Amino acid sequence: MRGTTLVAVKPVVDADTAGAYMVAYFVDDERAAFLGVMRTYAVAALIALALVTAGAWVTAGRLLRPVRELRLTAREISDTDFTRRIAVTGNDDLSDLARTFNAMLDRLEDSFLLQRRFLDDAGHELRTPITIVRGHLDVVEASDPDDVKITRELVLDELARMGRLVDDLVVLARAGQPDFVRLAPTDAGVLTDDVLDKSRALGERDWALDLRAEGDVVVDAQRITQALLQLAKNAVQHTRPGDEIAIGSSVDDQEASWWVRDTGLGVAHGDAERIFARFQRGHQSRGNEGSGLGLSIVTAIATGHGGRVHVDPNPGHGATFTLVLPRRAHVPTHGLYDPNHPTAGSHPITRQEQL
Repeated sequence: MRGTTLVAVKPVVDADTAGAYMVAYFVDDERAAFLGVMRTYAVAALIALALVTAGAWVTAGRLLRPVRELRLTAREISDTDFTRRIAVTGNDDLSDLARTFNAMLDRLEDSFLLQRRFLDDAGHELRTPITIVRGHLDVVEASDPDDVKITRELVLDELARMGRLVDDLVVLARAGQPDFVRLAPTDAGVLTDDVLDKSRALGERDWALDLRAEGDVVVDAQRITQALLQLAKNAVQHTRPGDEIAIGSSVDDQEASWWVRDTGLGVAHGDAERIFARFQRGHQSRGNEGSGLGLSIVTAIATGHGGRVHVDPNPGHGATFTLVLPRRAHVPTHGLYDPNHPTAGSHPITRQEQL
């Protein structure tokens, strides 16, 4: 016996005889051959699936490595350490994601370093008047009216200086916010006249008008007035009674400019790169005049308008600070103003002392 057999019979009849045509089909033999082929196919399919799975695992691991490193890097980052970066190779979308993440970490690190430096500088500047006030209050003789009067005047002066410093810090803290400048159409000539009139109260100088612009501009008039008065105050600090200080303005199709010119000591070239930073003063600064934040405020206002500040130093013969803004100012949308960077703004600002 050969197992299951299928038999087919077909009758055959002609004129003389009768018979049958019979076919036998051995099912088990055919089924065994078919099962052998299926086993071979199944084994080959399993091996191929294993190879494909292993290859896909390796490939997916390589492709997703930046994502994994991004996750691990994000987990290891703390509020005091932003030094970790992702190693990037290739030019695919994940590599671009890793580069973007590294760039974000660079910006965050710069921002936190700036904040830390700012807090350190602010703490140092505020610590000095606090120490002075505490020291004099500790040694004041309460029974001596003259000593009490002198100490009171000194304490009030130091507290006033602290108040001005805090006000300047508030201005710089708002410099990166969208509402730092509020643009509106403004008459450039009227703005120049107002600044000149207000500047006369800063000191007994020979105040003059160089040039008066004609035409409307789109700026924040209050911020521009603040910046020009800062420059005028700085000029007063570096001139003597009777010296000339001039204010001027001009407007063309693209830009509007305001400047403050004085006949003081000018700019020391060695201070050009350092006095622009917060709390920095020139070597020829006079005692504790100013907080060292004036030029940072002026530049923050210029940057807030999408403009710049530059200076014509003329050492020994005065200096001219010029505020250059787009006639139709716009609020920049890129980055944050960094007043500690030596080249913040379009041109480095140089001056013997900040306000």
